[in-house]
Amino acid sequence: MALTIVAHITAKPGQESLVRSELEKLVPVTREETGCLQYDLHSDNENPSHFMFFENWKSRELWQTHMNAPHLSAYMTATEGAVESFTLHEMTKAD
Repeated sequence: MALTIVAHITAKPGQESLVRSELEKLVPVTREETGCLQYDLHSDNENPSHFMFFENWKSRELWQTHMNAPHLSAYMTATEGAVESFTLHEMTKAD
């Protein structure tokens, strides 16, 4: 069964551009990963510090592989101290 991920990232004040550019770097490489069905970055129209990923993966196992990928580690290093909050929701589509 496919897994939907909704991740909310809030940048600290003054760090919005850094966080945004680092998040944008994740998009093309992640879309090429095995099991990635959808990986879309959104930015809040009213709050420039708030970002959201909407993701769909073939399985939780393939998403876990993504979570341990080198490009995600590079993002974590590049944004250390720049992110105010991060919340992640693992979801299943209700039919």
